[in-house]
Amino acid sequence: MEPVSSSSEPTFLSNFHIPSYILLPSSEALTSIAEAPTCPILVFINPKSGGQLGAELLVTYRTLLNKCQVFDLTQQDPGEALRTIYMNLERLKTGGDKLAAKIEERIKIIVAGGDGTAGWLLGVVCDLKLPIPPPVVTMPLGTGNNLPFAFGWGKKNPGIDPPAVKAYLDQVMKAKEMKVDNWHILMRMKAPKECSFDPIAPLDLPHSLHSFSRVSSTDEFSMEGYHTFRGGFWNYFSIGMDAQVSYAFHSERKLHPEKFRNQLVNQKTYMKLGCTQGWFLPSLFHHSSENIGQLACVKIMKGGEWQELNIPKSIRSIVCLNLPSFSGGLNPWGTPNAKRSRDRNLTPPYVDDELLEIVGFRNAWHGLVLFAPKGHGTRLAQTHRIRFEFHKGKANHTYMRIDGEPWKQPLPADDDTVVVEISHLGQVKMLATHDCISRSVNDLASTASCHTSDEGDSDEGDEESDGPIEEERRKFGAAETFKMPDGYDFARLS
Repeated sequence: MEPVSSSSEPTFLSNFHIPSYILLPSSEALTSIAEAPTCPILVFINPKSGGQLGAELLVTYRTLLNKCQVFDLTQQDPGEALRTIYMNLERLKTGGDKLAAKIEERIKIIVAGGDGTAGWLLGVVCDLKLPIPPPVVTMPLGTGNNLPFAFGWGKKNPGIDPPAVKAYLDQVMKAKEMKVDNWHILMRMKAPKECSFDPIAPLDLPHSLHSFSRVSSTDEFSMEGYHTFRGGFWNYFSIGMDAQVSYAFHSERKLHPEKFRNQLVNQKTYMKLGCTQGWFLPSLFHHSSENIGQLACVKIMKGGEWQELNIPKSIRSIVCLNLPSFSGGLNPWGTPNAKRSRDRNLTPPYVDDELLEIVGFRNAWHGLVLFAPKGHGTRLAQTHRIRFEFHKGKANHTYMRIDGEPWKQPLPADDDTVVVEISHLGQVKMLATHDCISRSVNDLASTASCHTSDEGDSDEGDEESDGPIEEERRKFGAAETFKMPDGYDFARLS
C-alpha cells in the first residue's frame, strides 16, 4: 500500500470524518458541512490485542479522525455506541437532515483486534438489525487473524503510525462488499442435581456462548433441568486436537502474558505446543477413545431429516468451516476437482452459500498437508445444519473452539447427553479487497474458475450431499450474547 501524500492529507481524511453532532445527540449541528463524507467510518479497537499495539493504534486513529468516532472496547460497549448513533441518525433524518441520511447510507465499521473481537462486533451488528446494516472490515491485530486474511486484509499486525493508517483507510475506501453467512450454535447439558453452581465455570466458555449468563428462562431454546448456551460464529467451530493445542496456548498466555507480546514469538510458541501436546504421535499419546467417532454421534440434516455421518475411526479433529481460512490462513477444504464434485455433490467453499464445510484430521501430520499445493483435510460433508451428541464414554472431557476461542468441555459421566447443534442463521456484510481468497456464489468469474480438473485430488470420507435449505431463521440475540460484563479481561480476546 502506498502512503497517502501529506499535501492531500486534509482532503483525504475528510472522506472518513463524521461530525460530532452525528455521534453525540447533545452536540449542535454544523451548517458549514456541505457534503457528506465519501466513506464515513466508525472504528472499534481492542487496545489489548496485538501485544498492546492496539493501544498505540487507538491514539493514531483519534489523532487523525474525530476522536468521538473511535471507540476503545475496554471502555465502551459497541452495542450501546451503535444504538446511540443510529437513534440519533433517525432523529436527525426525521428532522430533515440530509447529511445524516447520506452518512447512514455510506457508513462503515472498522474493528481492530483478533478473531474473537471481530466476531463480537459482527454479532452486535447482526443483532441490532439496523435499517441499513453497515459493512464491517476487520483489521488483523492478534495471533490467528483468520477473518481478516479471508477477506484480503492480511495476517500480520498493521502499522500503527499515521502513514500506515492512512494507507489502510485508502484500501477501506476502495474495498468491495461481500455477504457472508453467519451461524447459530446451541449447546445443552443437564444441570447438576445437587450443586448450586454451573457445570462449567463462566470464564471457561467463549463470550459467544453466553459464558456470563445462560439463556433466559423465557428463551425458546430453554429446557427445564438443563443448562442451555447459545450464540453465533462466522469463521469456524472445531472439536478435538486443534482446539486442545489452542487451549494450551491460551492457558499459557493467561499465566504469562508478558511472554506473548510479539506476533512471531506467539506463532512459534503455538507450533511448539502442537508438538508437546503429542499430536504428531497420537497413537502413543492419545487413546482411541478420544477420536471423534468414539466421543460423539455426528448427524447432518438431509432432506429434512437427521442422518448419521460416518466418521472414520482415525479422525481426531473435526472443523466446521464457513470461511476459507483456518489456523492462520490455511484452507482445509481446498477445491474439489470437477469429477469429485459431480460424484459427491461437493462445491468450492463459498462464503454465502448457506453451507458449512465439514473437514476431518487424523493428526498433526495430516494437518501439514494443507501447506502442500491442493492439500486438504478429509472432506466429510457440506451441510446447512449439523449436530454433535456426546454420550458417556471413556473420555471425561474434550476440547472445542469457536472463531479462535477454545475451552475444555466436560463430557457426560452418566446417561446424560451433551448436545452441540449448528444451523444457518443469516448473513452479514463484510468489506473485502478485490483480490481476497473468499468467493461468492454470485461471482460468476470465480464460480467458473474454482473447480479444478486435477484428477490427483484424492479424498476420504463418505458421500454426503446437502438437502433443502430450511426457510426458518433462528435468532440468537447477539447483542446480549456478545455483551462484555464490567471488569472483563480483554486479554482473553485474541
